Amino acid sequence: MSPTIIGLIGVAVMLLLFLTRMPVAFVMGTVGFIGFSTVINYHAGLALLSRNVYEVFGSYDLTTIPLFILMGQLGFNSGISKRLYDAGYKFLGSTRGGLAMATVSACTAFGAVCGSSPATAATMATVGLPEMKRYGYDDELATGSVASGGGIGMIMPPSVVLIIYGILTEQSIGALFVAGIFPAFLVTLLFIACIYIKCRIHPEQGPPGEKFSWNEKLKALLGLGETLAVFTLVIGGIFIGLFTPTEAAAIGAFGVLIIAIIRKQITWEGFVKSLRETLRTSCMVMMLIAGAVIFGKFLAVTRIPFEIAGWVSQLQMAPYLVLGVVIGIYFIGGCFMDALAFVTLTVPIFYPVVMELGYDPIWFGIIIVMVTEMGVITPPVGINVYVVYGVAKNVLEQEIPLEKIFRGIFPFLLAVIIGVVILMIFPKIILYLPNLMYG
Repeated sequence: MSPTIIGLIGVAVMLLLFLTRMPVAFVMGTVGFIGFSTVINYHAGLALLSRNVYEVFGSYDLTTIPLFILMGQLGFNSGISKRLYDAGYKFLGSTRGGLAMATVSACTAFGAVCGSSPATAATMATVGLPEMKRYGYDDELATGSVASGGGIGMIMPPSVVLIIYGILTEQSIGALFVAGIFPAFLVTLLFIACIYIKCRIHPEQGPPGEKFSWNEKLKALLGLGETLAVFTLVIGGIFIGLFTPTEAAAIGAFGVLIIAIIRKQITWEGFVKSLRETLRTSCMVMMLIAGAVIFGKFLAVTRIPFEIAGWVSQLQMAPYLVLGVVIGIYFIGGCFMDALAFVTLTVPIFYPVVMELGYDPIWFGIIIVMVTEMGVITPPVGINVYVVYGVAKNVLEQEIPLEKIFRGIFPFLLAVIIGVVILMIFPKIILYLPNLMYG
């Protein structure tokens, strides 16, 4: 049996195992180990298993992940999210749909210290849903804006998905971070425009809130100071080459901790909770990477990625059509799998194809993160939708039907699609800052 046939069988078995709800990391690792052992030999498979798991958990570069996760957890438990929402609410709350606009804006700002889409959605749902409920907002608009706004955390640096893409493709994490800034703001503006149009058509869905004086607005703006300071320090330091992404993550986590201590807004219990959640999330991400690396080595020895790349290069199709097919696969796959798991699974397959077509790897990384962002709000998986559903049940003490939340995200889904099209037509929006940084 040829290595390619073994590889195809391995992919089919992996997809079947996904249906059993077995953890994605263990499925990829198990199939990769057995497949590699079949193609090479059992001893080589054992060596691959032990070496790759050790290299992932002992990697200095990967310390970026738990440090950025810790920064987000400390930010959440020290009340940064509430101050961000308060500032957005006082500036935008008096307009129709203003609370939903404030929620989306706060999601973007919190994404700058968090990097996790579900965490951003959960945080902003806890803060924003009760306020929108109090002012009579429609459940579809309220939950849809929170679930969709949380997805911006996947694009806004520091993004865990961008870190993993950079590691898998050996691209500069710093370049990926700065490349995600303009797209994140673009999606934010598109979401705000979406809310504005929706509330113009259906004014009853987003009634205006109370008005605030400029003095109150400026006072609330001071609540953004620490977030802007941390974001500027982390991303600015990477941008000017003052420190590496790993060093930036450590400085960011330490900076948020110092701010929380000075403001006396984090307790010992909150600090321990931050460490516990960081450990749990980091282990999950590390296992995903280890499983993806093992499965990627199996795919490499079967030569499936190279066969696909060679086949694509011989197609009589325009490169943009092939890219469209790849993006379509990411969109459909993102509807059925966790975004992080899907990226780690598919990048080893499609990255050589896209490079063969001559596209920029930094640009492609941002595009696939944008596309998989849709997956966190689309059925049947839509992890952000389930997060908002659970939070709404707890904080509002009422159950909002899942189908109502899914209906609420569709206008925002259209906005993300428009954003992807804009970035494909104007790639310089993504590449301007990385080119300025690395020349």
